[in-house]
Amino acid sequence: ASNAFLAQRVSSINAVSAICEATGADVTEVAAAVGLDSRIGSKFLQASVGFGGSCFQKDLLNLVYIAECLNLPQVAKYWQQVTDMNEYQRTRFAKRIVECLFNTVTDKTLAVFGFAFKKNTGDTRESPAIYVCSHLLEEGARLNIYDPKLPVLDEESISHMKTLLQHTGTISLRAVVPVETKQIEQDLTSTSVTSDPERVLSLINMYSDPYEAVKDAHAIVVLTEWDEFKHYDYKKMLANMKKPAFIFDGRKILDHEALIKLGFHTETIGKRFARNTLLRASGGDSWSISC
Repeated sequence: ASNAFLAQRVSSINAVSAICEATGADVTEVAAAVGLDSRIGSKFLQASVGFGGSCFQKDLLNLVYIAECLNLPQVAKYWQQVTDMNEYQRTRFAKRIVECLFNTVTDKTLAVFGFAFKKNTGDTRESPAIYVCSHLLEEGARLNIYDPKLPVLDEESISHMKTLLQHTGTISLRAVVPVETKQIEQDLTSTSVTSDPERVLSLINMYSDPYEAVKDAHAIVVLTEWDEFKHYDYKKMLANMKKPAFIFDGRKILDHEALIKLGFHTETIGKRFARNTLLRASGGDSWSISC
């Protein structure tokens, strides 16, 4: 029951985030005000792309099952709506990315920052990244995926790397497959998310360096709240990206005003920015983007 209550809080603030985007309010300010109420408190009121991990979803569905078995359909529907709202938030964020990128991501390259369901873990179970990435892949996007856990290599990969070096004198990083890379590929090619795993594999690339991942990318998509993402040199990244360059912060961890000043078209959860006016890379004509 505890996990179900916590998941309910996440879905509640995410529902409010959709209202904020539609009305021009800021969900961070709303969450701060709500959290000041001592009866509620401030924990688990961070709007985001959604919750993940094995526990919240499992425990919610267990409650739904128990309620249905006890012939309590209204109770079952209530708890089902918590997980339905989580799915809606993931889908809503993915559709917003497509909409902002001029209603198509076909053959566009997106740098995905983070794949684990939360920071400081390599656990990808029920990660929102799986579902957001799957939607983007279905739309034809090419994904350069970077997660801080990716550089960790198992013994087999290290041995393979040494063999390549001995026989060729060079190493192709794409030929060296970390343990976490295998898990990400399994997550994105699962029959539960795609009917064409070969196509998916042809559209994804794994990177151990975020600066390499953003080269010639049209956008950056932040899907895990890793602390290191806050400290990157985004000016340097912007210089190597396609223009106009977009950044979609699904975890609300970046300095959005600073990114806008650099020249990024910036989008996040639960807030719309009025100053997202971009210039063409050549010609100086203004873009009018109302995503």
